[in-house]
Amino acid sequence: MISKLCLSKNKKIAFIQANWHQEIVSQSRIAFIKHLTANTDIESEEIDIFDVPGSLEIPLLCQRLAQSNKYEVIIAAGLIVDGGIYRHEFVAATVLDAMMQVQLTTDVPILSIVLTPKEFDESEERIEYFYNHFSTKGREAANACMQVIENSRLFA
Repeated sequence: MISKLCLSKNKKIAFIQANWHQEIVSQSRIAFIKHLTANTDIESEEIDIFDVPGSLEIPLLCQRLAQSNKYEVIIAAGLIVDGGIYRHEFVAATVLDAMMQVQLTTDVPILSIVLTPKEFDESEERIEYFYNHFSTKGREAANACMQVIENSRLFA
C-alpha cells in the first residue's frame, strides 16, 4: 500500500464505462477498483461509476463531471471496434481528442482505457483475450491514477 495516498477533501474518482461490449469493458472497472483499493487508502465508495451507451458519449460526460468540481481524477473505458468500415478510426480519434481537450480545459486529469484493437471478432478465444486485456488495462489505469494523484499534490 502506498502510504497515506488518499483523495483530496470532498473529492472522488469518476469511472465512466461505455456499454458497447460491456461484458469486456467492465473488466477494466473491476480490476481498477480492486487494484486501487488494495494499494491505497482510497475506498470503493469514493469511486463513482457512470455508464454511457458508447465511447462517443464519454467526452461530454467527462466534461460535465470535471466541471462539477467533485472529482479529482476521471477514468474512461470503452472498446471501439472495426465494424468493417473506417468509422472506428474516426470515433477513436474523436473520443481521445475530446477527452484531452476536456482535461486541458478543466484541469481535471482524465485517464483513458478507451481501446481500439486492430482486429476484433467475437470468437470465444478473442473474447477471452480482451477480457484479460481489459483487466490488465484496469490495473495499469489504477497505477496511473495513483501517480496522477501523487503528482497533483505538487501543485496543491
